[in-house]
Amino acid sequence: MESSPRRDGTADHLSRRRFGQLAALGLAAGAGVVGLASPAAAAGTGGQIHYDRARRLAGEDPVLLALVRALTPDVSIPDFPDPPAPVKLFDDLAMLSVGFVHAMAVLTDDGIVLIDALRSAEDAENVIVPGLRELGADPETVRYVVVTHGHYDHFGGARYLADRYGARVLMSPADWDLVARTRPDDAPARDLEIADGQRLTLGDTTIHLHHTPGHTPGTVSPIFPVRAGSERHTAMLWGGTNPPETLTELRTYLSSIRSFRNRMRRAKVDVELSNHPVDHGLDRVEQLRNQPDGENPFVLGRRRTDRFMAVMSLMLRGRIADAEAAGDGN
Repeated sequence: MESSPRRDGTADHLSRRRFGQLAALGLAAGAGVVGLASPAAAAGTGGQIHYDRARRLAGEDPVLLALVRALTPDVSIPDFPDPPAPVKLFDDLAMLSVGFVHAMAVLTDDGIVLIDALRSAEDAENVIVPGLRELGADPETVRYVVVTHGHYDHFGGARYLADRYGARVLMSPADWDLVARTRPDDAPARDLEIADGQRLTLGDTTIHLHHTPGHTPGTVSPIFPVRAGSERHTAMLWGGTNPPETLTELRTYLSSIRSFRNRMRRAKVDVELSNHPVDHGLDRVEQLRNQPDGENPFVLGRRRTDRFMAVMSLMLRGRIADAEAAGDGN
């Protein structure tokens, strides 16, 4: 369907350690679990060679190191961080967050496409709506809500936005089914279904929506343009980070990484985004606030965004090796 500063070494070290903890929080929240690693993943030793390769590839890059920590088995869950104030990451992209989960608002000349809707109607009313107004955007122009996957902290505010503003809600068929099974009382009315590779166009902006199952059966990851002044960039948002538990699902997740990485290369993606603080994202938000005229920290460049996916691939290969070593044949 196509629809009408750098800092001194000490500060960097502390920041990476803090955001490794935040990463764990963001991953666990969506799945509603108390830890990241399944017993099978934690028990095996076969994955260590892949984890070590991922750490070497990450080097001293705080974004990649945060991802390594987020995907490392048996990470601990910290307290929830304080929610950041709403912020524009780019001229046409805003982040609205409750700390451990974010919604992204794509601002077009014909209205707003919201990517995810936080946890609840209260979040929509008290975070998304006033946050958009604070940034000079009109919440009444929210035309679409793209739900990346069917966990409560991503679709929770969608029904409110649909009922109040007439926004159309999009989700993959598999995750519409997931929501109907698991959270029927909180779910928005079943609306538009996302096909793999679908284009959603509003105004002068086209968002490409790709199926990336693994975190859930129907996780969706978007690729879309953003701008900062005269600069034009292409952004990706990986739709769901927490790895599944079974060997079959882990292999599906790895396949999704590979296919999406190829799509990123073809689209020349140079901006990495996440809907959880698994990527040093909240720290980069503060860097952006403190240095509004500096280089945008979300513009990683094409090679770093590709390395981001390479690190994720290695960490998933480690999870798969652990599951195989533990004898998980599912």
